[in-house]
Amino acid sequence: MTTNARTCPVRSFSVATLLAIVLLPGAPARAADTGDTPPIPDTLQQRIAACTSCHGVHGEGRPGSGYFPRLAGKPAGYLARQLQDFQNGLRKYAPMEYTVRQLPPAYMREIAEYFAVQQVPYARSPLPPVSAATLARGEELIAKGDPARKIPACSSCHGSQLTGVEPSTPGLVGLPYDYISAQLGSWRTHTRATVAPDCMAEVASRLGESDITAVAAALASRELPADTHAQPAGSVTPPLSCGVLGATGDPS
Repeated sequence: MTTNARTCPVRSFSVATLLAIVLLPGAPARAADTGDTPPIPDTLQQRIAACTSCHGVHGEGRPGSGYFPRLAGKPAGYLARQLQDFQNGLRKYAPMEYTVRQLPPAYMREIAEYFAVQQVPYARSPLPPVSAATLARGEELIAKGDPARKIPACSSCHGSQLTGVEPSTPGLVGLPYDYISAQLGSWRTHTRATVAPDCMAEVASRLGESDITAVAAALASRELPADTHAQPAGSVTPPLSCGVLGATGDPS
């Protein structure tokens, strides 16, 4: 679920994927009226084919690409919110906007809940060559933020281990460098937004290009914690006046 133009282009969609996009739950699963073509099965696996063609069978992502983020294990509330934002034009990326255009809320919630319960191994993504000073700056922003510029620490909203917080703040560990960088840039250029209060838009507007590089590199290079599950609801109190960050949006 990314906004970057280098992600899964429309022309790469297979016929099966395009059919899956328009197959709504409860709708007749009919193929073309040829008399000998079997109907398309109306199953969850068929419905999520448009998702898995880019994000992997279990939503594990494709770290080698740099732009296909992991969906597996992220809170269902967060995933459902992103689908709604694509549908409402708040988050821009043509293939995703097309995919969710006609999906009813119950169907989007079903998709979100499917990926939220998937538990699959993480894989490393490529890292750009960055200096030790850049990584140190990234770690500083992650752990302490920059109070002078009113930039909160990433961990203050996304959890002490950056694995997310239920019910709707996603984890940041295990995401590709290119993806994190692209999403922070999208908030700055207003090609990614969410319902008010849009806390990440405020945070990203205070980040310089060097800050984005530092944060993305530090997050992508972090070792995974032993427990990658999101923290329980209420275990984190975000220090932002705009409210609970995960309920509105974040860089993953």
